[in-house]
Amino acid sequence: METTEKKSEWSGGSSSGQVLDRSDIMELVGNEDVNHKFHELNKDRDGQLSVKELQPAVADIGAALGLPAQGTSPDSDHIYSEVSNEFTHGKQDKVSKTEFKVLSDILIGMAAAGLKRDPVVILRIDGEDLLEFINGPSYEAEMVNIFSGIELPDGSLHDCLIKALEKLTVEQGMPPPSDFWVIRSIVAPALQSRTGPDHDKPISQETYLVEFKKLAENVARHLKEQPVIVAHSENTFDGSGIKRLLSNKFELEKTLNAAIENVSKDRNGKLPKEYLRVALDVIASSASLPPIGAVDQIDKVIADVLEMMNTDDGKTVKDDEFKKILTEILEGLMLELEGNPISISTNSVVHEPIASSSTPLQSSS
Repeated sequence: METTEKKSEWSGGSSSGQVLDRSDIMELVGNEDVNHKFHELNKDRDGQLSVKELQPAVADIGAALGLPAQGTSPDSDHIYSEVSNEFTHGKQDKVSKTEFKVLSDILIGMAAAGLKRDPVVILRIDGEDLLEFINGPSYEAEMVNIFSGIELPDGSLHDCLIKALEKLTVEQGMPPPSDFWVIRSIVAPALQSRTGPDHDKPISQETYLVEFKKLAENVARHLKEQPVIVAHSENTFDGSGIKRLLSNKFELEKTLNAAIENVSKDRNGKLPKEYLRVALDVIASSASLPPIGAVDQIDKVIADVLEMMNTDDGKTVKDDEFKKILTEILEGLMLELEGNPISISTNSVVHEPIASSSTPLQSSS
């Protein structure tokens, strides 16, 4: 589903995408109950949407993606057709309520996954980027690096190839290899059609590079036959959001006061320092941080800063001292993230989950 002619900034091949922010997505799918929308579209009340009945929803998606109206441009009409095909899988004449909800559910999940300012890129992955990667100048160096990080003391080449495939990213043209649909429809068939010395030991780097390229070529062939639509969300925590908050004294004071309101005081009207973590969670969104518990790497940075400031000493402090310590924690987090930014990405395949008849990806013994 190519949603724009402009290629993604981080993708050199054909996996082009349109960037949507959270407000775009929530306007698209979050303002109206999906069941209500389904029944509104289902004019003949047969419990399924025909391709014709589906068109208003497709038009809404096109509008949210910033496309011109259907019928005004051959390029955009092709995209509308691809969107419709995603609902119908390109074969069905009717779409059930479950199928209708799939894309909406995924987009809502991506929008609400934690960070309201995250962009979401809708990508069509068709194998071309993967072929470009395995035939490009960086292939050997990147795959050798992956090989050196795989721990398989008693594993076969088959196991090694699976683990290497799991390390590839959408930037290299690989849809999420752990996704059930991708396993069943792309990875498993590619593995079955591969031939090679699976049980040669020890596994040499040269054999690994040659055999992985063969496997990747098979994956690319299956992707060409069944392109995968991926919703990609990416964010980098570099302390800039904290810096903006700290530089705005009025906003900072308002945010700190709001945090204090969520912390229980003791009988003397003081605030336990152990509640600093709770207060920090309250102001996380204002500082462009994820909620505590959402991103492991960020949680570790927070834990290190809190430990450094000895916040677990069991003492209680007055409001002003509590806010002063909270500000110092923010300053510490800002410095840590400025020095070592943390990038997080999330990928969701825009497909209805396949039933239990799917073939799981398993390592050979």
